[in-house]
Amino acid sequence: MERLTLLGLPLDPVDMEEALRRIGGFLEGQGTHQVVTLNPEIAVRAQEDQALRRAIGEAELVTPDGVGILWAARRLLGVELRERVTGVDLTLALFHRFPGLRVYLLGGRPGVAERAAAEARRLGAEVVGFHHGYFSEEEPVVEAVRRLAPDLLLVGMGERQEAFIHRHKAHLGAKVAMGVGGTLDVLAGEVQRPPLWAQRLGVEWLLRVGLDPKRWRRAPRLFRFAYMVLREKR
Repeated sequence: MERLTLLGLPLDPVDMEEALRRIGGFLEGQGTHQVVTLNPEIAVRAQEDQALRRAIGEAELVTPDGVGILWAARRLLGVELRERVTGVDLTLALFHRFPGLRVYLLGGRPGVAERAAAEARRLGAEVVGFHHGYFSEEEPVVEAVRRLAPDLLLVGMGERQEAFIHRHKAHLGAKVAMGVGGTLDVLAGEVQRPPLWAQRLGVEWLLRVGLDPKRWRRAPRLFRFAYMVLREKR
């Protein structure tokens, strides 16, 4: 199926298997390919953040991350997407599909990327480097990644990650660069994923927001996303 446009943003109607197939092609190609896992919060921010909007618009793959994206595609486009393709699930699937994948982990508080690297190695990845996300000078970090030329660069830097990848895309030296949000925290054991039933129902975000006061300030974006979809439908 061809790329869709949802709320002015591109969206590739892929399931996990198709996403893995496409990334497999990126790994065999030249240059750096950006993967964005589009969730409702990112979609809302992109309405006003031009750098983020440009990053999504020029990404080689944009997956549906979140039950809200599936709902919006069905309501606005009449398209039934098969499943969510989230950052953490796609990361784990990549480790399983491509054993020995050369990976660089970037993000999290000091110490998180290092612990995430140990788990990634346990899952079969070859970790070539890691760095925390608390840095102000970007060029030394970009140079470190470029020098190691990983197959996969995982960037867990919250709201900065997509624009960071896009800004330095030509100089990263990675085959694939993907913003993965809190995935490094999950790999490091800092954050436990919600129960399997919540993952299957697609309400992980609801449990995370409800149980973590630090996320409460982000909840209004979810309501705004619903409002945007309903307004667009009218």
